[in-house]
Amino acid sequence: MGEAKRTTKLSMALGRRDQCGANKGKRANLDCTAKILNEARSFYVAFFLAHKEKLSEKVAYFSQKHQAERERTIGADELLTWAEYATVRTKAHTTPEAGWDFSAQFAAMPIVYRRSVIKDAIGKARAYLANCGNFVQSGKKKGLPGLPGAENHPTLYKGSLSLRLHEQSYREAFVRMKVYDGKKWLWQNYPVQASRWHEMRLNEQGWKQESPKLVLKPKSAELHIPQAKKIEAKKVIERKQDKDLVTIAADLNIKNLAVVTVRQHGKIIKTQFIKDRGLDRHRYRHMKRVSKHQWQSGKPVRGEHSNILLWRHVRRTNEDFARQAAKVIADICSQYPGSILVLENLRNMRANGEGKSHRLNRRLANQIRGLLRDYAKYKAFLHATVTVEVNPHGTSQYCSHCAAKGERFSYKGTKRMVWKGGKLFHCPKCGYEANADFNASVNHHHSFYKECHWQPRQKTKAT
Repeated sequence: MGEAKRTTKLSMALGRRDQCGANKGKRANLDCTAKILNEARSFYVAFFLAHKEKLSEKVAYFSQKHQAERERTIGADELLTWAEYATVRTKAHTTPEAGWDFSAQFAAMPIVYRRSVIKDAIGKARAYLANCGNFVQSGKKKGLPGLPGAENHPTLYKGSLSLRLHEQSYREAFVRMKVYDGKKWLWQNYPVQASRWHEMRLNEQGWKQESPKLVLKPKSAELHIPQAKKIEAKKVIERKQDKDLVTIAADLNIKNLAVVTVRQHGKIIKTQFIKDRGLDRHRYRHMKRVSKHQWQSGKPVRGEHSNILLWRHVRRTNEDFARQAAKVIADICSQYPGSILVLENLRNMRANGEGKSHRLNRRLANQIRGLLRDYAKYKAFLHATVTVEVNPHGTSQYCSHCAAKGERFSYKGTKRMVWKGGKLFHCPKCGYEANADFNASVNHHHSFYKECHWQPRQKTKAT
């Protein structure tokens, strides 16, 4: 059993502030709302840090599992009730704690905004105290954690907004939100750029919608709507006992972004190559431009970044290709319910090369492998497919048929060239020849099942 999360983003159709957009006043109200919520969050962060003993207080409760009275740390909901009682003036409680009168400083703030601010402050205060505790236990003399900041994206609880997607024309979709204009709180309508895809995603069965966040950027504003879904997936140990278990191995590379093989009953039943479609060459040309510009400009100024647009283009291209390749892997996983996705652990890879542009390209190639691994794990989990990472040692050097050590080679014209980056694999023992990446992908299955030379070593007792 697990939980998958995703975020649906809705762009708000606001005019640009520097070009006298039609919604300039509405944009200013969003800024005022974020500002006053930051001030309220700062108030409660200081309040909880002044009462830090309350955050670690133990409360008694009855455990249904153990059928006995037990103790636990006070929860966030209980802290919220206590903080409201101590700081908010009501008819039943007209005297808040001295020096902490929230009602006097933030009159008429809606309850839903106040409670969202308190929840944020509880998380910030607890994280700060935990970091301080870890620092004290480490025995270090430098690096004391700084006080937590109060800035955060506003969380919109139920009652502070209502989202309406028009049934006929998505151009008329809007969100009705309670905002602060500097003097009072009022309701305003903000148009959003919605489509059928947004409506389908927000109403998809099985996904539970959580409280949205308002993300304000210098020239735009977005609503980030998180969604959660419970996934029922068995553990790997339980799945290994299934005789009909299907394992899906993906070998991550450069020219072939991934070579996917599907194995069942000891046989490969499906193979798919995911090509880079010229990504490596395209990225290398950009890295040559970056290294040339850096050579021409000399030693960079500390704190400044060069070639920002080039780097941004390369990073976005890497992410786009990684997402597309991960989608293909996840689609294969969806065809085999209850399968296991096998990936290799490449976290310790290093970028080697002769020239600077070559080294930069290899680093970015390793980066896309990491992105592809993370995206594939997430997308496969949505189909209840568990991911296992295996040791990549020897997967591209040993034969997937007889487990003998082979060699990699490529053809240059009619000449056969043996080198470690060859596209083909040859086994001198059994004569097996195949694509090197395909051979490595099949070896991932052997590594997962502890077959061939990937069997665990026997521990020897010291004499």
